[in-house]
Amino acid sequence: MKIAFVGKGGSGKTTLSSLFIRHLAANEAPVVAVDADINQHLGAALGLSEAEAAELPAMGAHLPLIKEYLRGTNPRIVSADTMIKTTPPGEGSRLLRVREDNPVYGACARPVRLDDGEVRLMATGPFTESDLGVACYHSKVGAVELCLNHLVDGPDEYVVVDMTAGSDSFASGLFTRFDMTFLVAEPTRKGVSVYRQYKEYARDFGVALKVVGNKVQGPDDLDFLREEVGEDLLVTVGHSDWVRAMEKGRPARFELLEAENRMSLQALQDAADDSYAQRDWERYTRQMVHFHLRNAESWGNAKTGADLAAQVDPGFVLGEPLAV
Repeated sequence: MKIAFVGKGGSGKTTLSSLFIRHLAANEAPVVAVDADINQHLGAALGLSEAEAAELPAMGAHLPLIKEYLRGTNPRIVSADTMIKTTPPGEGSRLLRVREDNPVYGACARPVRLDDGEVRLMATGPFTESDLGVACYHSKVGAVELCLNHLVDGPDEYVVVDMTAGSDSFASGLFTRFDMTFLVAEPTRKGVSVYRQYKEYARDFGVALKVVGNKVQGPDDLDFLREEVGEDLLVTVGHSDWVRAMEKGRPARFELLEAENRMSLQALQDAADDSYAQRDWERYTRQMVHFHLRNAESWGNAKTGADLAAQVDPGFVLGEPLAV
């Protein structure tokens, strides 16, 4: 299952995505965690020191390797240089699987040991001073989109992506790559404004969206969220001494997280697992091609000097049978 955490800056989405990752690991599920936020904090939220987090390899720095590996023997892709972030797989492309070892994980992923298991962590890389004025952060996130375009995953496997804040998620087709999107919202007008944007943008693409109310302190906060987001409100999370200690760098063992918050995390997993029944690989592939053709026409053809529409394999549908 591919799961995204989104929300406005400061909503707590990175904290909640890290708690969800810890919850999955405690349930012995295989997890690939991806930090796709412009502020790279997921590693620290999972317990890495500042030095360890800084040493995580940047996916963007390994984009040539990623492209060359995923291209495989696909005859429609004449070279890795002609691949862009939206290039879809076709016959001969190499696909990624959650449980396997491959050169992409070898270069870009690092194991993170948690109390109850181990996860793979990947990071787009921070937006650096050298990028200012000459680069767009979405070019870094492109490595994530390309990998998800080539990923086949099953119902008991999880890819959890901490997305960039606010509506910036819609600068590419990345927002359509998930089985479930959890939008973290505080009980404030600003807190639900991103929800309204996301709901509107996602409606036409069949994006499954649920709201996680964060920093909820009482019945008034709960009533506010119910009035603003309706049936999309899945669970709420309140104050956590465990989280406060974690943010100070002194977390207790995860099993000591408050029972009500553990129940909320289980509700997230249940919602993600239930979305598997709605998975539609044909629609997933069709949307992938849709955004690729749009990007090809708007900038990709000019940048690569190639007709990127020719990369589309009309008879190819990504799906789990291809993973065997």
